[in-house]
Amino acid sequence: MKSQVRGGTRWKRFAVVMVPSVAATAAIGVGMAQGALAASFAVSGQEFKVTANHLYGEGFAQYGGLDMGYADIKEGDKVVPRPVAISTFKDAWITDMCQSVVTPDVPVFGKITLKLTAGTGAKTQAEKVYAHNLYLDVTDLDANAEFTNIDIGMAAKDTAEGTKSGKGPAIKDRINQNGFAQQADKATLTNVRQKAWATTAGTFKLTKLSMRLHKGDGPGVECY
Repeated sequence: MKSQVRGGTRWKRFAVVMVPSVAATAAIGVGMAQGALAASFAVSGQEFKVTANHLYGEGFAQYGGLDMGYADIKEGDKVVPRPVAISTFKDAWITDMCQSVVTPDVPVFGKITLKLTAGTGAKTQAEKVYAHNLYLDVTDLDANAEFTNIDIGMAAKDTAEGTKSGKGPAIKDRINQNGFAQQADKATLTNVRQKAWATTAGTFKLTKLSMRLHKGDGPGVECY
């Protein structure tokens, strides 16, 4: 793995960098005590999958946080914390995007998968999925990644636009502002596979949108 403060950096599994800040018990405890929550809403009890053939983003930042979500998708108001790596982009363009989520125990049918695709086969910028001020609350990510002018180990609050050194969009409320973060001018990811609890964006343009329900789950039904 090649890592440097300035220039391009390629990582096969760049999510590994965030593991100490979002998975260590002590870090989670500190985050909860300081109200370091990611999504500004209570997330559902269903994690979803996302794939993309190509993602190019400008104004990238990443830091750890917690999503508060419902413990059970069926009923009840119990909310539990879930550690996430929050990846943010000022602007992002995505080719061949797929998103899927499985609902179990549907009466008569069993498992039902909701699958959404967009930007399929995009060749031009206008055909790609476009997002402005994009926030991805991720738990697992595999990709080939290249970063331009990357800074690793800075405080999360200093990644926000408008600060002296910030390259990413504004950080969310209630994030642990002094926690570990990294940022880059540009990020290019290919062959992306990820699991996430939440996605938010100021603008989200989905070209060639297709949404379908499928019986069952697993490879061939879900995105992967």
